[in-house]
Amino acid sequence: MASILKNGLLSGLSVTWALSKIIFPITVIVMMLRYTPVFPMLIGWLEPVMGFLGLPGEAAVPLVLGNLLNLYAGIGAIVSFEFTVKEVFILAIMLSFSHNLIIESAVAAKVGVNFWIIMAVRVFLAIFAAVVINIFWQGGGEMAQYGLISNEGPEPSGWGEITIAAVQTALLSILQLAAIVIPLMVGIQWLREKKWLDWMSNKLAPMTKVIGVEKNASMTLVAGLTIGLAYGAGLMIQAVKEDGVSKKDMYLVLIFLVTCHAVVEDTLVFIPLGIPVWPLLLIRLISAILLTALVAYIWNRIEKNKKLESVREDVPT
Repeated sequence: MASILKNGLLSGLSVTWALSKIIFPITVIVMMLRYTPVFPMLIGWLEPVMGFLGLPGEAAVPLVLGNLLNLYAGIGAIVSFEFTVKEVFILAIMLSFSHNLIIESAVAAKVGVNFWIIMAVRVFLAIFAAVVINIFWQGGGEMAQYGLISNEGPEPSGWGEITIAAVQTALLSILQLAAIVIPLMVGIQWLREKKWLDWMSNKLAPMTKVIGVEKNASMTLVAGLTIGLAYGAGLMIQAVKEDGVSKKDMYLVLIFLVTCHAVVEDTLVFIPLGIPVWPLLLIRLISAILLTALVAYIWNRIEKNKKLESVREDVPT
C-alpha cells in the first residue's frame, strides 16, 4: 500500500506541475487582458456576427469571458444581462462546446494532439450548434429567470489590484487542480495494482468500439467525461505513457472529449438559468458520438487506401 501511495503521489505531483506551467501563465494573462482595451476590441469584433447566431450584441460578453476564462465566468456574465430562454440556451450550448478554450486546448496539446485542430473543432461545433438552434427552434421567446444566481462583487481597481487578483485566481486554479489530480492519480495507481482498470476497460469496450478506438483508451474517456479535460489531463498523460494508447486513438478520444467532457457538471451548472438541460446534454453526447465515429471512419478509410496502394506498388508488373 505504501508503494501505491508513493507512486500515485509522485505521478500526481508530476502531472500537476506539468499542467500548472500551462494554466498559471494563461490564466494571469487572460485575467489581465480583461481590463485592457484588447477585451472591448474582441467584443466589438464579435458583435456584428451575433445576429447570425440568434443573439443580441451584448451576448459577446459572456462568449468572450467563457471562452477565454471558464464556464463560470461566462455564466456570471450571462446573469448580468436580460436574455430570452432561447438566447440563454444558445449561449449555454456554445459555451458547453468551447469554454476555457485556450487552457483546455493547450492541455490537449500536452497529450500530443494538435492545438489548432482541437481549437477548430470546438469553435466549429459551437457556431454550428448555435446556427441550427436559431433556425429550427421557434420557441423560448420568454425572458429567462436566473433564480438565485448573482454576479455581485467589487471589481479590482488599478493594475496592482488587477495583478494580485489575476495571480490569486491562477494559484487557486492550480490548488484546485492539485486537490483533484493527486488523489485521482493515487486512486488510479491503486486500480492498476488491483487490476480493476482491466475490468473497467472490458466493460467500456462497447463504447470505445462505437467511436472507433481501442479499449485501452477507456480510462481516458472516463476521466474526461466525468471531471473534464483540464482535470482529466493527468490521466490522459499517464495513459499515453503506460497504456500504450496510439496517436490515432488519442486524437479520436480527444475529439470525443472536447465535444462532451465533464457532461454532468457542465450541464448541471446551467439549471439555475432556467433553460431545458436535457436537450443540452443530449446534443453534446450525440454530437460527440457522431463526430468521432465519422472521423474514425474517414481515418480508417485513408489507412486502408494507403495499405492497398502500398501492396500494389510491391506487386511486380
